[in-house]
Amino acid sequence: MATGDPRGAADRVPEGAPTETPLLLAPRPDAVPRGFAATKVWIFDLDNTLYPAECNLFAEVDRRMGEFIAHYLGVPFAHARHLQKAYYRQFGTTLAGLMRIHKLDPTEFLAYVHDIDLSTVPELPDLRAEIATLPGRRLIYTNGSKRHAERVAEKLGVLDLFDGICDIAACDYVPKPAAEAFERMIKRHGVAPEEAAMFEDMPMNLRVPHDLGMTTVLVHSSYLDHPVQTEMKRWSELPDHIHHMTLDLRAFLASTARAAR
Repeated sequence: MATGDPRGAADRVPEGAPTETPLLLAPRPDAVPRGFAATKVWIFDLDNTLYPAECNLFAEVDRRMGEFIAHYLGVPFAHARHLQKAYYRQFGTTLAGLMRIHKLDPTEFLAYVHDIDLSTVPELPDLRAEIATLPGRRLIYTNGSKRHAERVAEKLGVLDLFDGICDIAACDYVPKPAAEAFERMIKRHGVAPEEAAMFEDMPMNLRVPHDLGMTTVLVHSSYLDHPVQTEMKRWSELPDHIHHMTLDLRAFLASTARAAR
């Protein structure tokens, strides 16, 4: 893949802009279903999945990434933003591109971009109640840092419900959606894929979990910063690697997931 964005200007994603009213899509009628009857490990992405994208928290992380790159490379902010998004689309995360191309030490980057105000993150007692009823283990799996996940989950009021957090450092800085990242997570936390469910807002991060045997759930996010989010607007049904979709994580856990227990 090229390091730049190959799309024309008319197709470029307006970063952070809200989407139109989302459609709740279903799998193809002949798709092989996967449910939650065998689920013993519940794995949640963090950003724009465990917390609602509408609180716009990731926009602050996103902005600070551009600031860090501009300072680190000594380039104008506009060029830093171009590199940030190009690396994200090519390598899976901006950090992965910076490490690969510029030999960046990731610790300073992660500390800077996650040093953010969490006042927009609400406490979600209803979500807490549903997560608490999930049988088995519960994990947070993020391309961000463990400290960021801890802070956000604590603000949501759910941190104590999780048995572990798998962050980018625990995966040796190999990010989702790479198969190697999931292999590291699975090994580190002793996950049997056929007994796991993965909740994510980015559809490409669900392909490997599907291939491994997990049940996959796409959690709708109103935050736009990747071409796949534009492509999703043209979907009429879910692709085969996504078994479920929800516009509301709490409601999904209260209905579909609970009914299958």
